Amino acid sequence: MENRIKEYREKKSLSQGNLAELCEVSRQTINAIENNKYDPTLQLTFNLARNLGVTVDELFFGGKEDKE
Repeated sequence: MENRIKEYREKKSLSQGNLAELCEVSRQTINAIENNKYDPTLQLTFNLARNLGVTVDELFFGGKEDKE
């Protein structure tokens, strides 16, 4: 599933390691998700969105910008 995690992570000046700590997963997990090699669980999806300050739709489907 395509996602915009890296984009939003970089906007918040977070490293993969920082985001991993916030979400209580490994840095490798964040890397795999960003590179579309792993689909996160529903709980991790909500944690990612919360910690990045965006909705799940914005994170995985483009949200507001795709609607324009």
